Amino acid sequence: MRPLTVAAAQLGPIALETSRSATVSRLVGLMEAAKARGADLIVYPELALTTFFPRWYFEDEAELDRFYEREMPGPETRPLFDAARDLGIGFHLGYAELTADGTRFNTAILVDRSGSIVGKYRKIHLPGHGEHEPWRAFQHLEKRYFAAGNLGFRVFDAFGGRIGMAICNDRRWSETYRVLGLQGAEMVLIGYNTPIHNPPAPEHDRLSWHHNELVMQAGAYQNATFVVGVAKAGVEEGVHQMGGSLIVAPTGETVAQAVTEADELVVATCDLDLCRSYRDSVFAFERHREPGAYALIIGTKGPVAPDEARRIDPALARPDD
Repeated sequence: MRPLTVAAAQLGPIALETSRSATVSRLVGLMEAAKARGADLIVYPELALTTFFPRWYFEDEAELDRFYEREMPGPETRPLFDAARDLGIGFHLGYAELTADGTRFNTAILVDRSGSIVGKYRKIHLPGHGEHEPWRAFQHLEKRYFAAGNLGFRVFDAFGGRIGMAICNDRRWSETYRVLGLQGAEMVLIGYNTPIHNPPAPEHDRLSWHHNELVMQAGAYQNATFVVGVAKAGVEEGVHQMGGSLIVAPTGETVAQAVTEADELVVATCDLDLCRSYRDSVFAFERHREPGAYALIIGTKGPVAPDEARRIDPALARPDD
């Protein structure tokens, strides 16, 4: 057995004017509670330091910049790193990053028990829109406020296993899990901020919770990995965000799940060796995958006509035997 006890630290709403120091104090409190419950690693949501600011349209760059971190740790986030070191617990944190060259990313980091950063990921699948759409009940301007991630889907050797990271909308795309699975990921950490209401497609609203769990269960099972999904939940600045933070086993089964929309810890001890049972049998990639049949996956971004598909993948143009 290779047990790793992980705590999914769901957060309730964070108000627009809440200070960083107040939010970090909440995170430290959850970290202390997670340690008391035996956790080796605590996982926080996407953009855990602020309200979900892409729901507003900002024209003033200075007003927008206040949501971003220019360094990590910085003066206001240092207490979280100090607490991790003092408690001997690792953490995963999502935040808005502003780089030295002025590029903005939706970012997550993995920090070990000594308080040292051992991994970084920048969100690749950005949802929403890039221009102001005043007809919406609220905006979703991630394509305006962030650049697409440039670090790829990486796996890090940490906490006695292989740990991957993704953020929010990444969880809906099978490619996310497959690229991590091909690197032997044994646990994938995902923070999210997801409104229950989808303004362009309100007919999907009734299925928000179902889809949230479905994609993480499928990703876990098809890639023989644990998945830890952690929400910022509740009614935040008038927008109802789903909770449902959960821990999924490589079986595809949810083994622990939040029952509130407030600050809540969901804790489970995960035997990373369970991944081998599926990776060595049903999903033994090296025996069963056929990459030569997947040319369309990397050859096109969206749907194409059959003729174009045959051009991209010559196997599709072969005559029937």
